[in-house]
Amino acid sequence: MTSTNVLVVDDIPQNLVATEAMLARPGLQVLKAASGVEALEFLLTHEVALALIDVQMPGMDGFELAELMRGNPRTSGIPLIFMTAAADDAGRSFRGYQSGAVDFLTKPVNPDVLRGKVEVFVQLHTQKVRIRQQVAELRQALQVNEMFVAVLGHDLRTPLSSVLHGAELIMHLGQDEKVVEAARRIQAAGTRMEKMVRQLLDVAQLRSADLTLYKSRTNYRDVAARIVEEIEHVPSASRIRIEAEGDVEGWIDEDRMSQVMSNLIGNALQHGVPGTPVRVEIDGTRAHEIAFRVCNEGVIPPAALADIFKPFHANAPQRTRSGGLGLGLYIVKQFVEAHEGRVEVRSNPELGTVFEAILPRGQGAECSMLQQEQADV
Repeated sequence: MTSTNVLVVDDIPQNLVATEAMLARPGLQVLKAASGVEALEFLLTHEVALALIDVQMPGMDGFELAELMRGNPRTSGIPLIFMTAAADDAGRSFRGYQSGAVDFLTKPVNPDVLRGKVEVFVQLHTQKVRIRQQVAELRQALQVNEMFVAVLGHDLRTPLSSVLHGAELIMHLGQDEKVVEAARRIQAAGTRMEKMVRQLLDVAQLRSADLTLYKSRTNYRDVAARIVEEIEHVPSASRIRIEAEGDVEGWIDEDRMSQVMSNLIGNALQHGVPGTPVRVEIDGTRAHEIAFRVCNEGVIPPAALADIFKPFHANAPQRTRSGGLGLGLYIVKQFVEAHEGRVEVRSNPELGTVFEAILPRGQGAECSMLQQEQADV
């Protein structure tokens, strides 16, 4: 059975012995200190549920000891009860509570009162330790789970890639229309699965705080154009219009930002009103930041907007309409914030839906804008 420590500080040895006798019970360890200095030595090596401190001690008195304890992060949360033989003194009590006391006891101390007060703080400390242990266990379980997801996602990629390449080969070489159609369905399902695996790997990286950005000077419009080119096989891709103004070059991790744009453009195509355009607007007119917006004519229900960027949320568009994981917009937000930017969404029947990401231009922003101004002149 693990013992709980209670520290008693008194310069009179008989008082220490008496207090220890009053508190004696299984599972409770009384640490006896004859001075403030000795008490501080105990606190360096022991975790304490409560400190019972005599006010009047030579050298360092109880108030000074309490102030030192409050100034140290390791001991600042320990409850303090002052014990004093002096008569009630409002000024002394005020100073004691200022020093962090939770209570005062007058000597001679009533044993039942002392035991009752100490027991309350011992139970609180026991609960705090139990909660701390549970949090540590949950954190460890989460780390194991994230490691499992990362390993699983990594190991799935190789066979999945073979399936996709095989389906593409059948589509090009197949003579039977039914076989080609089956291969097309395999490719579509495999592509969707590949996206899910990539999202799981991204989330595992984000939750483990292991996300590293590799920034370089990048043209936002070129990134958007490549995303559109990649999804040309989707019939609705022809609805996409890219508009850019100003200097649209900034320092970003191109791969991560490609995922951001891909998720936002894909959502706009999938959840917008069929046949209506999807606009990708890139605004580089400001000196220190670049904004890009993805706009469509669909409307997100107001109830879903507040939690739209949360992972696995029931109202996330990917989850409710396409059977995905509900991670796409969560990853968008995390990647944008990793670039020290922000992402917002606006949606109503008049405006449609606009996702806007605003990112700092990054390294060399002033030089870039100066060069642009000189070119304009």
